[in-house]
Amino acid sequence: MNSNSPLAGRGVVITRPAGEAQRLIALVREAGGEPLLYPAIEILDAADPRRLDALIERLDYFDLAIFVSPSAVDKAMTRIGAQRTLPAKLRCAAIGPGGVRALQRFGIAEVIVPQGRYDSESLLASSYLQNVRGLRIVIFHGDGGRDLLRETLAARGAGVEYAVCYRRAKPAWAAHALMQAWEANRIAAVIVTSSEGLRNFCDLIGAAGQLWLRKTLIVVPHHRIAASARELGMTRIVEAEAGDEALVRTLLRQVSV
Repeated sequence: MNSNSPLAGRGVVITRPAGEAQRLIALVREAGGEPLLYPAIEILDAADPRRLDALIERLDYFDLAIFVSPSAVDKAMTRIGAQRTLPAKLRCAAIGPGGVRALQRFGIAEVIVPQGRYDSESLLASSYLQNVRGLRIVIFHGDGGRDLLRETLAARGAGVEYAVCYRRAKPAWAAHALMQAWEANRIAAVIVTSSEGLRNFCDLIGAAGQLWLRKTLIVVPHHRIAASARELGMTRIVEAEAGDEALVRTLLRQVSV
């Protein structure tokens, strides 16, 4: 920990799902802050794993597998590993470095990943996904979410199937300790990495917590999340570049002002 850091002795609330938060927690701690994990999304197994298992049996049919999040990697690859080996010809793509690291933990070294922003739009802009006519693509994802990847790839002539490998839920935790930290002026910022997570977080902290949240620096990695925060009445919003390192760099710059 850096005792000379502007974050020294101050809490940074991390709302990312617990299974995806460890790197961000480590970076906040290295920057001198006290990471406070309050996951705003809980990752659960798919409601109907039989459909996922049936698709896993047909993996040899596909040319490309896209994993939309680290949770998608963990849930899908764990299920795949319990049943079979990954086809040698199957290429893998991830939305961002978290997904790449997760795939590497499962022994997949070569991963297609977008440059610049880590979102569906950037992945669709990558050179590999420009000419996909005739390719068979499976998208491992959670329940719900945007259809942009599927619709765009299908419009480009690919055969696309969804594989729902997890579901998201609002967790249950008490906000009492967090409220005490706010009242003691120990919270430097809240890091929010999804619009759904922000809405859940607001519900979990209640009306009193939302009053504190509106006074708190909120660091987000994407303009869509920033827009959601503004819609919910937040005013101290700063948008970082993509990646956990960029989130923490932006946080440090803001608290140093």
